[in-house]
Amino acid sequence: MPSPGSQLYFLAFIPPAPIYNEIQQYKEYVAEKFASKAALRSPPHITLHMPFEWREKNEDRLISTLIEFIPTCNALAITINNFGCFEPKVIYVHVDLTDELKLFQQTLTAFCRKQLNLFNANYQAYPYHPHITIAFRDLKRSAFESAWQEFKNKEYTNIFTVNQFSLLKHDGKKWNVLTEISF
Repeated sequence: MPSPGSQLYFLAFIPPAPIYNEIQQYKEYVAEKFASKAALRSPPHITLHMPFEWREKNEDRLISTLIEFIPTCNALAITINNFGCFEPKVIYVHVDLTDELKLFQQTLTAFCRKQLNLFNANYQAYPYHPHITIAFRDLKRSAFESAWQEFKNKEYTNIFTVNQFSLLKHDGKKWNVLTEISF
């Protein structure tokens, strides 16, 4: 829960249609078959900067500062390749961690630290592991094994180009795209 006057935000790549729709269908399937609906509270995405608090009255400053990051950016090719998991609750579409994606994420988080004073960009003990979650948090341990058996050998490969990232904002129930920042 954010402090008074603040909202939660995060930065992500959102895949274009039809990939967006395909991944959304996986999320809906997992919600229906395995009762894991938490992943439906956000659009399919690759997190670039984990959720952070920001004063809502300063939202324009947040957006204008993020736009300043654009001159350092080039379009990126993103490859998604089958599925992976973080036992015992998370199943995701695997995203290949290319040097370009790693550099983009590191550069963006460093920019956010320096220009926006955001210091929670990385989970302390974990390296950046790009993925698109289809089941998490509310996936019961008993359902995880069945769901993972279904997805671990499933093939799903695609490549898309990103030339924008999204700023998402939490409305108290779900994450919504507030704005897209093109480069």
